[in-house]
Amino acid sequence: MGYRRLGFRADHRRALLRNAVTSLLEHERINTTETRAKEIQRLAEKMITLGKRGDLHARRQASSYLMSDEVVYKLFSDISERYSSRQGGYTRVIKTGYRKGDGAPMVILELVD
Repeated sequence: MGYRRLGFRADHRRALLRNAVTSLLEHERINTTETRAKEIQRLAEKMITLGKRGDLHARRQASSYLMSDEVVYKLFSDISERYSSRQGGYTRVIKTGYRKGDGAPMVILELVD
């Protein structure tokens, strides 16, 4: 299987990931569970690669996935310039411990400076 199901139906999973990737690019750091972070990381790296490409088709692809036009603008102006010389590895996962309620491993997912 090419992805983690995360215990959701396909439409709920897609909405969760779209919102999480948008939040990561907007705030540049989010707290989430480890398995969700690994899925979000895959998609966020693809969005940053689209931002680095910078053409109209890439902008439309990113705009159809991300939930906010302001985040699309930030992706193509600020974030793409920051990573113009970097060949991948735009995000990092930092383990922070376990969630109190159910013991799920929690992490901080952030963009690398």
